[in-house]
Amino acid sequence: MWVPQNTQGEVEQDQFLSYFPPTSRFQNVIASSKETEGGDVLSKDHLLEAMKMHESIETGESEYEGNTYKFADLCTPAGGSCANYDPTNPICNCLAVSVLKMWNYDLATLEADTNVLGTLNNYGSREDLEGVLGAAAFDPNTGNLVSAEALSISYFLKDQSSVENGNTVDPINEAWEESVFLKTVQGDFTTLNLAYLSSRSFSDEFGGEISGDLVFVQISYVVAFIFLGATLGSKLCGRGSRWAMSMSALVLIALATVAGFGIASLAGLIYGPVHSILPFVLLGIGVDDAFVIANAFDREREGVPRESEDDESLVKRGARSLARAGASITVTSLTDLVAFAISSTSALPALASFCAFASINIAFLWALAATFFTATMVIDERRQRANRRDMLCCVTRKTSPDEEDTGAKEGRLPSYFRKYHAPKILSKPGKAATLVFFTGLFGFGVYGLMNLPVEDSARNFIPQDSYINVYASEADKYFATSGTSLFITFEGGESIYKNRNSLAALDTRVSGFSEEPPYIAEPNSDSTYQNVMTGLKQFLSTNGTDAIGGVALAEDGWPGNYADFELTLTRYANFMGPGAKYQGDVAFDTAGNLLAHRVILEYVRLTKEFRGETIDDASRQIEAMDATREMVESWDDLQPAFPYASTFIAIEGFKIIGDELYRNVGLAIACVGVIVLFTVGSFVTAFIITMNVAFCIVEILGFMYAIGIVIDSVSVINVVLAVGLSIDYSAHIGHCFMVKGGDNRDERATEALADIGSSVLNGALSTFLAVAVLLFSKSYVFKTLSTQFALTVGLGVIHGLVLLPVLLSIFGPPAFASAEPPHKAAGSIEMAKSNAPAETIHPEAAAGDNFEENPSAPEEKEVPSKPTED
Repeated sequence: MWVPQNTQGEVEQDQFLSYFPPTSRFQNVIASSKETEGGDVLSKDHLLEAMKMHESIETGESEYEGNTYKFADLCTPAGGSCANYDPTNPICNCLAVSVLKMWNYDLATLEADTNVLGTLNNYGSREDLEGVLGAAAFDPNTGNLVSAEALSISYFLKDQSSVENGNTVDPINEAWEESVFLKTVQGDFTTLNLAYLSSRSFSDEFGGEISGDLVFVQISYVVAFIFLGATLGSKLCGRGSRWAMSMSALVLIALATVAGFGIASLAGLIYGPVHSILPFVLLGIGVDDAFVIANAFDREREGVPRESEDDESLVKRGARSLARAGASITVTSLTDLVAFAISSTSALPALASFCAFASINIAFLWALAATFFTATMVIDERRQRANRRDMLCCVTRKTSPDEEDTGAKEGRLPSYFRKYHAPKILSKPGKAATLVFFTGLFGFGVYGLMNLPVEDSARNFIPQDSYINVYASEADKYFATSGTSLFITFEGGESIYKNRNSLAALDTRVSGFSEEPPYIAEPNSDSTYQNVMTGLKQFLSTNGTDAIGGVALAEDGWPGNYADFELTLTRYANFMGPGAKYQGDVAFDTAGNLLAHRVILEYVRLTKEFRGETIDDASRQIEAMDATREMVESWDDLQPAFPYASTFIAIEGFKIIGDELYRNVGLAIACVGVIVLFTVGSFVTAFIITMNVAFCIVEILGFMYAIGIVIDSVSVINVVLAVGLSIDYSAHIGHCFMVKGGDNRDERATEALADIGSSVLNGALSTFLAVAVLLFSKSYVFKTLSTQFALTVGLGVIHGLVLLPVLLSIFGPPAFASAEPPHKAAGSIEMAKSNAPAETIHPEAAAGDNFEENPSAPEEKEVPSKPTED
């Protein structure tokens, strides 16, 4: 899901697996001295404890569906695992790699050995020893091994995987790995420290981390409920509280989530671990819509006591409220939906699926906000009019003298925006300071954007306290030259025979690249170079063909024709043949015809230090892959041939993910600009809003660089989210500015902030508080999400509530013809409403839904206030 589709790497993988399907599952232990850091691990005591550990692994039993299994029952068959082959010793017929082979993996043989270093020096070449020993030291005069700080022991299980419900599973091997291998190496050892890795390790650790941290999403919903309940109404408790509406907002989000997930699943969209953050994304968007609608209900009741409204008047107020808020939430929902829809075309399946899920869910969120939530708001207003208790609507409460309802009043936040916030930022010094500050912020964002790297963040997915991190650290320390296996496959039996001498000497073509692209380790040991043609050539020159078919050899030392060559190769590279270790490197069809053979090489370990952490070097991996392909293509005399490494598909993702990020974000911002233009109806306002969002995104990318978040498959998703969320904060203000009447842009910006600013700020605060919960998560997905969400909320809200009003006050266009009257005129209407008798109809309702200020109409007279009693 995290790699691109239809790439050259995918083609190479399909070709390779058609010849060489998966055969083994890998288990590895790196043992070092416990008593002294950097101590010699080749003392007899250390080797004896390592051998005892091996015996526990070899003899341990696992159980699956009533059957018991040992390592010998599950291992990959191979020869050469013992120094002295013994067909009666099960381990000698299994693929295992370590220096313990020198004692045939037998404890008694090791105990009887009085010169273990002498025995180890017969293991092979210096390079062979360095492949299984970490920090090995050799005598400078004799070249003999004298010590080592670590030893590696590897076990290979025969792959028995199958696909069930779209997932690849191997329950028999997985049971052995858990109950035998992992149980053994996680035990307590007296003299050895063990770092270990199993084929099931990544799924265990990553999946468990994501599942364990889902509780934080649940906590974030509780936090959102409390904050909504505390701020959605005019009071915490008593008349004016809206705890029931807080619950309604969460039900709205839950309904949209269930409906969206159902439709997406019905459409066949894939679901992955990262999709678990989608309910949290919908929480941020849905809460914002709830605040906007509730604010509109309150604004439409200013100066109108609840007791003066009958059911019909209340329904009309709901209609006016939705007319007031509907355009705003439609703009933000549509822009969110389009931003995600664009990224649903990504070549990365995880990103494409997530964004498609998000688009569908946002559509449901908008529909339910405009229907379900608005309807529950009307019901809640009836409850308050009837003086019934919040959350216990069947219970009538007593009215206190201080609860006399004289109509909705401007709250503390709107009053703050009108009296303090707007005057400060819209004064001449305030505008200058704002523009200077945001210019500097944008410059910082551009600098960070230019330096933001694409990196391989695979290690970040591993929980910080996982044993996999310990293993990776030990592997980096002791086996820094050991990297990913590279396979070069040569196709066609006739072509292989024709090029036999060149193929046998292939090591000369891949030498000298360990320090430069394609970064291939020197082919000087069995661990870095395995070629059946080289092995067969050496065997024929030494032993002839008597043991492998007895065919005649030509002057060049090879069988004289293709048929004899194919027979010789078949006899040599099979389980019982002298070239047993190469049996998996040749591919035959069912009729026994040679199809292909592979040469196994190894890349050097391509890592680097990034801000104090060791990470895989994505740029050098890309260089290595591209240079390898160019090298193989240059071998005109050896075609057809192609390279393959298990990391190629992921590296293809590194090549395109940066381009995908900037393309998708650029397209999303452009489409958002078009949508805002059509919904706001002003080119100037749409341009200002769009540029405001673009500046915000640039600054988010700059802060990502500053805090060490790189471009990867997770951060790309969150940047797309940032486009959708940041537009919310700006679009509300921009739309509200256009519906505020008058010729003074400063006053219109002030009125926009007083009207909708509190909803924007409350929506941002609720999202931020929920994000704060996820900051305690241990999983990379949730930590990255919460950090980028915090950046988006923080930068988005200051752009929407500070920079945008300033820009609109300077460059903003005239208001709509149907704009609301300026605040002074509006105040006279509110005064009239507040002093009107109970049966007075709302003036806007009396004028109809198209009520607007008419400059040519006679000035509306203020209704005289009631006389006061002395």
